[in-house]
Amino acid sequence: MVVRLNEELIILLLLFPFHETKLFLSIEFSIFELGFLDLDHLPKIFGYLQHLPEKGDALLPSRLLAPCFFHSSEEMADAAKVGPIPESVLKKQKRNEEWALAKTQDAEALKKKNAANRKLIFNRAKKYTEEYEAQQRELIQLKREARLKGGFYVNPEPKMLFIIRIRGINAMDPKSKKILQLLRLRQIFNGVFLKVNKATLNMLHRVEPYVTYGYPNLKSVKELIYKRGYGKLNKQRIPLTDNSIVEQGLGKHGIICVEDLIHEILTAGPHFKEANNFLWPFKLKAPLGGLKKKRNHYVEGGDAGNREDYINELIRRMN
Repeated sequence: MVVRLNEELIILLLLFPFHETKLFLSIEFSIFELGFLDLDHLPKIFGYLQHLPEKGDALLPSRLLAPCFFHSSEEMADAAKVGPIPESVLKKQKRNEEWALAKTQDAEALKKKNAANRKLIFNRAKKYTEEYEAQQRELIQLKREARLKGGFYVNPEPKMLFIIRIRGINAMDPKSKKILQLLRLRQIFNGVFLKVNKATLNMLHRVEPYVTYGYPNLKSVKELIYKRGYGKLNKQRIPLTDNSIVEQGLGKHGIICVEDLIHEILTAGPHFKEANNFLWPFKLKAPLGGLKKKRNHYVEGGDAGNREDYINELIRRMN
């Protein structure tokens, strides 16, 4: 018998023999087979029903209804020996139900937030792709116009550099060592992004024999962050396996996904400093094919110093 509990049904329960009859009750929209009836707990149910604003179909909380029924006569006999359930146990059951409800609500809220974030991230990634393609088309058009006029197109000054340390600490003066520490280049083959300004160029000039640097393109920035990107959360090195890691570290700056992070680094945006500090220094492998001569400058056939756009070829060999 499948029934919905109300005041009239309680009266019928008192008059109806349930010695060997199974009873199914609809509790909180779920059907439970509860079994034998314990009449001692019915006054509690009466008290609950009397305080309802409307006398009709009413769903009772499972914590109120569960003590009234047993699966067998043996369980009923055991309960009679034990006596009433202690108040502390009932409070614990109630607290556990509240915690379970809160956990379910938090999970639902997180699910809705993730769904909204996925849509936002997709739209942002699409917008960035269109922006990069438009810049590439504009660059091609400017080069064509310059060639038609018999001139040359000169690229604008870069806003961002990628620096790789290529030498150890042997015969290094203390000031150069301190500058490398400020640049977070503490180990050989470490790499970092750096915003171009007068101060950073002066520092690079001082440590030029120990590093090589240049202007990375979109492909290099993407490959570095996606393949070797690690974030700094609570002073710990966390791999960027999920957009939620980026959101935890940079969400307050409007950077909620890896594509946002790439765009901020590539364009040297207003939150470049925060984004760059969030990224852990890249740990690159030794370049495929080795280095030519670390002690000489790149323009002299060596490896140190500014190699401009040719840094992308070195990144491919070291990534």
